[in-house]
Amino acid sequence: MAPLDDPRIPAFVAGLDPVNAAAESAPEFIWRLKSDSGNATDVEFDGDPLTIVNMSVWTSPEALRDFMYAAPHAAFLRDRRRWFEKMDAPHTCLWWVPAGHRPTAAEGRERLLHFWEYGATERAFSSSRLFPAPDA
Repeated sequence: MAPLDDPRIPAFVAGLDPVNAAAESAPEFIWRLKSDSGNATDVEFDGDPLTIVNMSVWTSPEALRDFMYAAPHAAFLRDRRRWFEKMDAPHTCLWWVPAGHRPTAAEGRERLLHFWEYGATERAFSSSRLFPAPDA
């Protein structure tokens, strides 16, 4: 990806607020990672200033999936190759969090690295290979 002020990605930057607002207004949405900027584009994730982290908590994996593949997020998903480099490893994973827990970027990184190393497990999994929620 290029820096956020790069002239190749204004559509991505312009879409951040509307997509985030749509997520936050979804009834199944609980929380999303954001800094004082209102989004997470400036949250450090892996030491690379061009890496953007996106983390959110939803009532269920199905609720997240429904949001991801509906407008306006679906357009972002469709156009992601215009703005982001293709990664050699998965760039997303899911995991269950206790009620009230707000994961940190460091926790997300640890879960993603676990997913890279071990594949889908109860600790980190994909939307195509879900694990049941642990007993609360």
